[in-house]
Amino acid sequence: MLTFNYYGHACFMLDDGANKILFDPFLTGNPAATVSEKDVQANYILITHAHGDHIGDAPNIAVRTDATVVGIPEIMDFGGQRVKTIGMNLGGTVKTEFGFVRMVPALHSSGIAGGVACGYVVGVGGKVVYFAGDTALFSDMKLIGERDKIDYAVLPIGGHYTMDPIDAAKAVEFLNAANVIPVHYDTWPVIKQNPEDLFRLVNKAKVIVVKPGHSIELK
Repeated sequence: MLTFNYYGHACFMLDDGANKILFDPFLTGNPAATVSEKDVQANYILITHAHGDHIGDAPNIAVRTDATVVGIPEIMDFGGQRVKTIGMNLGGTVKTEFGFVRMVPALHSSGIAGGVACGYVVGVGGKVVYFAGDTALFSDMKLIGERDKIDYAVLPIGGHYTMDPIDAAKAVEFLNAANVIPVHYDTWPVIKQNPEDLFRLVNKAKVIVVKPGHSIELK
């Protein structure tokens, strides 16, 4: 069984029962967070870029849990903290005990000189999950959907810094995803959105709205 656990903003975990894969763990100082960084367990931590609302508590969680941090090499300097890392780059694929992690492009600033923002396609628990990270809509999302059959697309919808619901609906079309889970909205007034808008904008995929602090099974 594969579960999706949403902790608020862009932070969530995929748990296949043996591995806990944590994404963009911004918890401390996050008004939408439903857990403390001290309460989260992880085997892997995937970081999309170095903005504070994404890299967040990754170093502290990695040290405490002995998790392996995955991301662009330029963001892997954690101030001397001894953290296990896998530095990879756009287009790369890493095989893991749970499946695979593929790093794909995102259109967004990186938060650190020399770095770039990214997204991930993750094969775990018999499913393929695409996390776009922070990004604008871009037509090459079609290529991501052509290479892998996307079971679940986790997409930002907040607007202002990322796609809004209108562009996210087009992204679902480009990706040919079976299901879409919206994230990165309502944390602050500037990214206030109604996730229910996706229901009328998305035609073929199933829209699944998960509230912070809730979990669902990815079937």
